[in-house]
This record gives sequence, structure tokens and C-alpha cells, in this order.
Amino acid sequence: MGRPGSRLTGTRRLPETAAVLEIRQAVRAWSAEYAPEGAVAVALSGGADSLALTAAAVLEAASVDALIVDHRLQAGSEKVAAAAAAAALRLGCRSARVLEVDVGTAGGMEAAARHARYAALGSARAGQPVLLGHTLDDQAETVLLGLARGSGGRSIQGMAPYAEPWGRPLLGVRRAMTRQCCADIGLTPYEDPHNFSPDFTRVRLRGEVLPLLEDVLGGGVAPALARTAEQLREDGAVLDALAEELLASARRSGAEAPGADGDTLSIEILATAPAALRRRAIRAWLLAGGAKALTGKHLRAVDALVTAWRGQGGVAVGGGTADTRLVAGREHGRLTMHRR
Repeated sequence: MGRPGSRLTGTRRLPETAAVLEIRQAVRAWSAEYAPEGAVAVALSGGADSLALTAAAVLEAASVDALIVDHRLQAGSEKVAAAAAAAALRLGCRSARVLEVDVGTAGGMEAAARHARYAALGSARAGQPVLLGHTLDDQAETVLLGLARGSGGRSIQGMAPYAEPWGRPLLGVRRAMTRQCCADIGLTPYEDPHNFSPDFTRVRLRGEVLPLLEDVLGGGVAPALARTAEQLREDGAVLDALAEELLASARRSGAEAPGADGDTLSIEILATAPAALRRRAIRAWLLAGGAKALTGKHLRAVDALVTAWRGQGGVAVGGGTADTRLVAGREHGRLTMHRR
């Protein structure tokens, strides 16, 4: 991934071009807020985004360990991974490890590869935050994907700058800047064929939908989507804090009810709360109780036990076993959760 005559010398120097400085400033600001101690790992694929991120992190962090995931989905993937590791060491990383993974089939190849990748990175990070090369363009694509799910504001909040242990310093940087940064440094990024395959929804968003929106709406769509996500995350943080207070109150009242057992919630407390807080509280309660893959349909059905109860039975939510189902129900003025 280097070129003959590359400017990389391992001396932690980079040219002070506009692209390099923008990415360094983004990493510096992220590090000051989320990782002041400075030791980080970087998920390096060899693509432009992660290469630019790694180059900047080496200068802005106390130490950087590069983690390269080899999904082994394409012939020659081991050579791509080895080249990325070599580039990381030339940039000045303290270490570079190649993590070979087995990609399953659950949820399709894209989802299975993502699951395997994050599992490997989580196991290898040695307690450090892991920096990911997601850019503003990735954020815009994520918001559009969330909008299609139609599950409320949470689904279009996009990616957070830090959701332990995952850090995303480049969410305010355009993809074009990471490419320019690599060119300025003297690196040739790896071009993953999967990033151009129309078989993947995100690729079609990137190559077809967003350019069309930019054309129809007169430009600025990607930054606007990213700003929307940021505003929704800020609003969501306030609502989540208020919902935690509501959940605690409903739990206390539910536990005090005659005959209460287990983690139950007071219907009366929930029913008098605003819908936005009530549903967030119910969602947090279900997840704490072991619910998995919770959908908007599940949440609306459980909410109806509080606000539109006509004697309907319990609601099965994902999270059971081969022999049992996790069921939320209404009993004696309380929301209950049982395995049946």
C-alpha cells in the first residue's frame, strides 16, 4: 500500500496539507474528549478512510496498535491484510496484528462479516478504545438506512462519536478528504471490490441514491443528514435520561404492589407518562430483561398493554430459548416478564 518513493519514513512526520491537517484536527479533538490518556487501537482495512485515520492517530495519540481483520472472503485477502499491517508499521504504529475470522451466514454476508469483524476487534483491543474510519458520508448513508426502518428517531440518530469501545473521530470529515490525505502522504489505498457491488444496499445508496438526492435538492444533503443525526442524538440523550427516571419510578411502584414478584412495572405510572418517555422506558426494561432484536412492532404491542388494554394476552419478544419464550404481559395492574 506504499508506492516507490513514498514519503513514509517511520519518523512520525506527515506533510502539512489541508487534508492531512483536517484529519489530524478531527482525531486530536476526539482524543481530547474521549481518550485523553492517548493509547488507542485502530481498525485498519487498508482502505483510504482507515489509512488516513491511522496516519493521523500515530501523530495525535500516545501509542497506536493497528488491528487488521482478514475476513477471508476473497482470494488473496491475506496479502491485502499483510500489506495493511506493513503500512501501519511504516506509519509508526506500535504494533500491527492480522486477525483472521470465519464469516458465517446469519443475516446475509454483509451482516455476518460485520458481526465477525466487531467480535474479533473487541477480543483483540486489550482494553483500548478502537478507532473506526467512518466518515461523514458513512453517517449520511447510515441515516438513510435507519429512515427506511421506520422505527422512530433512534433509528436515524446515526453513529455516535464514541460508543464504548468504538470511536469514530472522522464523522465530520468527507470521504474525499481521506482519499486526498492518502495521496498527500504517498499511500495507495486498497479498493475493496465489495464497495462497488450493487448487491449491497449501502453501495447503491452511495452510488445511486445520495448522488440523486444531491442533484435534486441542490447539494449539501450528506452534511444535512449528518447534522440531523447529531441533533437527534442530543435530543435522545435527554429523553433517555428522563426515561430512566420514569423506569425507576415504575419499578419502585410495581415492586410495592401486593403479590409482586420479579421485575415488574406499575401500569399507572407508565400510563400517565408522555408516550415518548413511556416507550423508551419500556424498551430499556425489555432489554434489561433479556429481550433480543427488539423491533418497533414488539415495542408497540407491549405499549398497547399499558394504553390500549382490552384483555389481550402477552407479547412474545425475542430473547427466549429453544424451549421457552420471553413474554411481556399485564397482570394486576403491572407489566410483567416471564419465560414460558
